[in-house]
Amino acid sequence: MIITALRNWRPAAGELVEWHPSDHAARVAATSGPDPDPGTFLQDNHIRGLCATRHSTAPHTAYLAVSTEVDGALDAEAMGRALRRFVCRHAGMRTWFSTDGATVARHSVAADDVAFEARRVGNTPGDKAFRDYALDRFSAEAVATSWPGFVLGAVARPESFTLYFACDHALSDGASQALVLTELLDFYDSETTGRALGPYTSMPTGGFPEYARAEHALARTYDQHSPELRQWVETFRQHGNTMPRFPLDLGLAPGQTAPMHGIEFDLLGRAGSTAFAEVCRAAGGRYLAGVLAAVAVTDLETAGRGEYYGMTVVSTRGLGDFLLTQGWLCNFAPLSFRVEDCASFTELVSRANAAYDRAIRLAGAPLSAVLSALLASGADPRSVMTSPNMLSYLDFRRFPGAGTAPYERAMLFTGEGETANASMWFNRDADHLYLGCQSPFTPFAQRQLARYHAHLRGVFATVAATGDYPIGAGKEVALARHHG
Repeated sequence: MIITALRNWRPAAGELVEWHPSDHAARVAATSGPDPDPGTFLQDNHIRGLCATRHSTAPHTAYLAVSTEVDGALDAEAMGRALRRFVCRHAGMRTWFSTDGATVARHSVAADDVAFEARRVGNTPGDKAFRDYALDRFSAEAVATSWPGFVLGAVARPESFTLYFACDHALSDGASQALVLTELLDFYDSETTGRALGPYTSMPTGGFPEYARAEHALARTYDQHSPELRQWVETFRQHGNTMPRFPLDLGLAPGQTAPMHGIEFDLLGRAGSTAFAEVCRAAGGRYLAGVLAAVAVTDLETAGRGEYYGMTVVSTRGLGDFLLTQGWLCNFAPLSFRVEDCASFTELVSRANAAYDRAIRLAGAPLSAVLSALLASGADPRSVMTSPNMLSYLDFRRFPGAGTAPYERAMLFTGEGETANASMWFNRDADHLYLGCQSPFTPFAQRQLARYHAHLRGVFATVAATGDYPIGAGKEVALARHHG
């Protein structure tokens, strides 16, 4: 599985098949009253955002999607039954939300009422024509303000089919998307062959409503004296009470955004990635610590930043038995560590590793408690509520489907709206380490990013090839490029 840009999704021609709720299921969902269980802070904030942009002419792009190629002719009815089993297994997939713009209510559909029907809706020549059709469907249907907040579809051919699943971000995250097709195809195999389910699909999984209750209970245990919140506030204060931003000027005024352009490229091949891992391990850090150290070195040598300051995504599936749960199960945490007083990459790795250990601890505080603490400290709400520049790392070798043909063929992508950031998503699989960057699509921003990314590639390549990188060695060249 790879994370890639939407433009790289190019299924071949075939017959279009969609799965939709039965009339009974749709009617039950539409008339369901509010549940007593709440949504999470991230869900509620997301739904309020959807409400605020409801009258905008811009399409809905706050979704995630995944697709793969499957061998064999499609049995559309069996896939509908597989989808039902998948949705019944995950309470979060039976959820939708209503809002008046201020309060958010969660609604749900009982498992007994869930049913799906296949619809054959014509043929597609594939490639861009199919992609335009699919994106229109995602924008209209993968919205969590009605049920279902996801779509499933296929392009069927005599001996194979493209399968795709898209879901509103309120109901999913990157890890969930890496899990969904493996599980859905396991149910499909059971329906078509009668074989027993695989070990992960047959395991019990916690429900997202239980996760939401656990998060709310945890938030109530924090107050202004909690060490995690004090560290959040202090980190924020030390950095001018601002969220992390990309180290180079991207040419956008405060509050300005530009259409998002996905940049992606390999950083290391199989051998280089293995060598990089060994360097990190010998230096006393995990692989991610090496990624952070490489980014921090690049920030210093291209932008003169003596301290790395960023925001990372941390999984919160350990809050309970939620390892295989479908939902939005993550939190955010700041990362900061000094760079300029280190002489080499290997010296910096242990410092980056300690910073990530600290970030894991800070991510234990629910975001609702964190934002309340930041605002109570006197931080400007406009700074607190702005979207930070993010750094994420996923190791796709660690998911249940790794090594199977559908998983290895799979592509994961997100909707593409507008951005002011240049967030970086580092992903590792059996073959390589690669970077995806969601960037502003302006000539100036793209020139700045090309310079930054070239430098970053050089740091990774040097570490993998030589076992280290002398910090400051590339600074003069980088600054000369900048002023040239």
